[in-house]
Amino acid sequence: MPRIEQGLTNDRYVCIPRTLIFLTRSDSVLLLKGASTKRIWANRYNGVGGHVEQGEDVLSSAKRELEEETGLNANLRLVGTLQVDVEINTGVSVYIFVGECSSGEPRASEEGVLEWIPFQRLTEYPLVEDVAILLEKIRVMNEKTPPFSAFSFYDENEKLQVHFG
Repeated sequence: MPRIEQGLTNDRYVCIPRTLIFLTRSDSVLLLKGASTKRIWANRYNGVGGHVEQGEDVLSSAKRELEEETGLNANLRLVGTLQVDVEINTGVSVYIFVGECSSGEPRASEEGVLEWIPFQRLTEYPLVEDVAILLEKIRVMNEKTPPFSAFSFYDENEKLQVHFG
């Protein structure tokens, strides 16, 4: 469908696409502790990922981000989407992937320090606020479980709310 038929106007809700990847190995997950110099999530643990670039599909973006940030490769599987309300007309659409990585170690990244963290110890780490919620959902999924759909926002008390569809 040509651009003119897309119905784009400045008063419509616009989404910025991003990817988020959680690699697993045995009973651990690879998380990135954000560098202390990062503007957002400094010294907090998150999966790896980033923005989807123009002309890129979300799976290609996830594979690129994984290689750029870790030097590792894995067969990635889409496990869910998270719609994040940011402003009145702006949101972030997060495409969440998982992959098993049975060998190799991540290379150093200027994004921060990569660590394999046992699932049972996640509560001991300063995680980005929604990571524990997402990993809890992902851990009970298997390859036949359809991808989830979730929506997150901060309520009037600035408390994170995550609702699964």
